[in-house]
Amino acid sequence: MHQINVALLALRVVFGVFLAYHGYNKVFGGNGLAGTASWFGGIGMRWPKWQARIAATTEIGAGLLFAAGLITPLAAAGMIGVMLVAIITTHWNVGFFIFRKGEGWEYCASIALVALAVATTGAGRWSLDNALDIEFHEWWGAAVAAGLGIGGALLQVAISYRPTKSS
Repeated sequence: MHQINVALLALRVVFGVFLAYHGYNKVFGGNGLAGTASWFGGIGMRWPKWQARIAATTEIGAGLLFAAGLITPLAAAGMIGVMLVAIITTHWNVGFFIFRKGEGWEYCASIALVALAVATTGAGRWSLDNALDIEFHEWWGAAVAAGLGIGGALLQVAISYRPTKSS
């Protein structure tokens, strides 16, 4: 059982901190939040300034919560949601492989599936969920993460994604 807790801690910290840093980069990297909003507008998001803020906040917040193992299924839902939106709006049409020009969807899917797997098993012994006795029994962690993550992503895309038509 010790090795499972080590593995869960490693997955949570690496994937959580990496995603949080990705969100941080949306705010402070390159051209900052204005650049992110401009890019979001270019791919067809209806409210790019708000969606850039929401995406960055979700990536930072969900990533840090996931790394800490705090309300893990909700953190995983945020991770699944932002990755699914990224796949649908940007990466799907490129193909599977990340190394393809324009970046395929394999990496985003990997993040989402790691989040779902950890939500399914629980955050492990070395987590704030464990320290605070927060527990999702049976399949509830997976159901919360998948339901809210997929549902939130599909709602976001349905309401706000309007890609430009190619001629």
